[in-house]
Amino acid sequence: MIMRTIEIFSAGCSCCEDAIKSVKGASGKGDRVEVRDMKDVQVAAQAKKHGIRRVPAVVIDGKLADCCASGGMDIDTLKGLGLGSP
Repeated sequence: MIMRTIEIFSAGCSCCEDAIKSVKGASGKGDRVEVRDMKDVQVAAQAKKHGIRRVPAVVIDGKLADCCASGGMDIDTLKGLGLGSP
């Protein structure tokens, strides 16, 4: 089984909470979903290294999802990156 690390960068707003629910709902047994709180200075520094400019943002195995870099989170794009796949 492939293990993926899915990081959701969140500010705790309702949009972020919806994204967290969507990603967790679409994740599979091989996905480890971690929520990162942008209010934490270290998390904000990690986000900057990933090129995150808005939240919610999703990073899969260290790569910022294209949908999160150019617009809003899109679950189909995340699935294309392996979210929920065995």
